[in-house]
Amino acid sequence: MKKKVVVGMSGGVDSSVTALLLKQQGYDVQGLFMRNWEYGIEGSQCPNRIEFEDAKKVGKLIGIEVKGKDFVEEYRTKVFDVFLEGLKKGLTPNPDILCNREIKFNVFLNEAKKMGADFIATGHYAKIAQYKDHYVLDTPKDNTKDQSYFLHALSSEQLSQAMFPLADLTKKEVRQIAKEHNLPVSDKKDSTGICFIGKQKFDEFITQYLKAIPGDIIDEHGKVIGKHKGLVCYTLGQRKGIGLGGIKETELENNIHKPWYVAKKDMTNNTLTIVQDTNHPLLMSKNVEASHMHWVLETPPKIGDKLMAQVRYRQQKQACTVVEVNDEKVIVEFDNLQRAVTLGQSLVLYDGNYCLGGGFISDYN
Repeated sequence: MKKKVVVGMSGGVDSSVTALLLKQQGYDVQGLFMRNWEYGIEGSQCPNRIEFEDAKKVGKLIGIEVKGKDFVEEYRTKVFDVFLEGLKKGLTPNPDILCNREIKFNVFLNEAKKMGADFIATGHYAKIAQYKDHYVLDTPKDNTKDQSYFLHALSSEQLSQAMFPLADLTKKEVRQIAKEHNLPVSDKKDSTGICFIGKQKFDEFITQYLKAIPGDIIDEHGKVIGKHKGLVCYTLGQRKGIGLGGIKETELENNIHKPWYVAKKDMTNNTLTIVQDTNHPLLMSKNVEASHMHWVLETPPKIGDKLMAQVRYRQQKQACTVVEVNDEKVIVEFDNLQRAVTLGQSLVLYDGNYCLGGGFISDYN
């Protein structure tokens, strides 16, 4: 009897080729389109209806059924509301990590099981391997698209029920396969940014949900040099959208045309500290602490372990050493200074190419 795989179909080229490959490999494939955001909410640019139609067109072409399922309430409470709460505290949460943990590999997985699925599959660029008797994430062929950072919070049990058919393909090869099989999404642009924000500017979207309280912009010495529109609108390392040009005091130092970067958000005093050097000391950190840790191997690494780590997506993995670890947190010391480490983002740790897990960045220095 054929194994049944329910594929998370988004209407994009990656999930479409995922479904095609599994169909070719002889699996009983069914597509499930996840509707996670309320289409029509003021400001929403998520074109759910168009994406669902694209997914169904692909399904018809390759000979599989594609159904739609509404997960709007679950996404709102488990992802979006958590995202907003983090922003209120001055953090910069990553909704993609929350979505994978709470929706795609939890709510969606349970729904697929009800449909009789043996496995679920998605179009992530990730690879599943066995390491120390556990299922873990390994580095895919296209390491420029490696999405293990977004998937680090998955358990070995969840990974044992998942399939990532694009693990041994590059993005270019995926598009080529789509073209060869005349899939209507072969040239479709990749979605970028946060899906529920769409094409809007971040601050314009977020101020529909959170109150932005204007305050002072200060330099590294505490001097007021401008006004910000609300700390919820900024993140560390940000360059664009600060709204401050050169100032007279910097003209003699030839700094007037140097860009400003967000270096600190002080929620207590409602001040935004900015600096004019991309590698300013206020932007650089040697030690990073993460809390609410998830370990795929269920046991944490040991003090002194030499690991690799990422503090943001698409960052090249950086060498570090575990200097403190307990049930609540881990602290690592990087070999090289890390720029713009951001509270609320994730510290993800690797043993070579194997993802060990990670947690939310809670401190740095």
